[in-house]
Amino acid sequence: MRRLCRVIFLLWAVSLILAGCAPVAAPSPAAAQPGAAADTEAITLHVFAAASLTEAFGQIGQDFAALHPGTKVVFNFAGSNQLATQIGAGAPGDVFASANHTQMNVAIETGRVISGTQRTFVRNRLVVITPADNPAGLTALEDLAAPGTKIVFAAKEVPVGQYTLDFLDKAEAGGSLGAGYKDAVIANVVSYEENVRAVLAKITLGEADAGIVYTSDAGAAADKVMQIEIPDPLNTVASYPIAVLGDSPYPERAQQFVDYVLAPQGQQVLAAYGFIPTTEEAAGGAP
Repeated sequence: MRRLCRVIFLLWAVSLILAGCAPVAAPSPAAAQPGAAADTEAITLHVFAAASLTEAFGQIGQDFAALHPGTKVVFNFAGSNQLATQIGAGAPGDVFASANHTQMNVAIETGRVISGTQRTFVRNRLVVITPADNPAGLTALEDLAAPGTKIVFAAKEVPVGQYTLDFLDKAEAGGSLGAGYKDAVIANVVSYEENVRAVLAKITLGEADAGIVYTSDAGAAADKVMQIEIPDPLNTVASYPIAVLGDSPYPERAQQFVDYVLAPQGQQVLAAYGFIPTTEEAAGGAP
């Protein structure tokens, strides 16, 4: 009996030793460090941007993402008025870049952009364009008033559309292009488009004789259009503001994007696409 008890005791002791040597499962990184998954989460920035910024911001988005691994920049390009409406309707986003201050103010009134945080990041100006082969033979601003000329404008709700009407008002007031110039040009308008890129597309496709766009848009299709300059007294220099949306889920990264647009690197890209930069460090934009 004593021997049996001794054997049982030894077996029990050995089992305890083996149990102590068994490997213990390591806790998962998420379990060991609550919130660790959020630290490595990929960030997608949604940027609402005026249609005229399509190529320039596409390049800036790629450059910014390369500097911030794990960050993806997704753009929503449209007329600034459409974008402001979407923001007011609660569409999720992180940054708004408008082609004028009027639509930025609309976004501010929704409460999603904090007043005073917007910054002017670039400027632009107007130019008349015709198809490259210029079938109507237009060579001067006066030709826009010639009967039968087919003209395409952006709708007045779109920044470039309002700037276009401002040009006609200045021409009418100054009288330099002849009495009744505005009415004669308006009578030749065959369509009003929802954004400046739609105007550009109609002209490059030869669906109209002339249109008014930004110099940056004309530069993007330089091999497909001919340009007729609008002199400074009749032109409008458009200011583009940018701001972080107040309810952005990634406010720090969104602000970094805005800062990059305003930095020399971003300004140089904008200048390369025909915009007027706001910093002296960038050069090459429209005069």
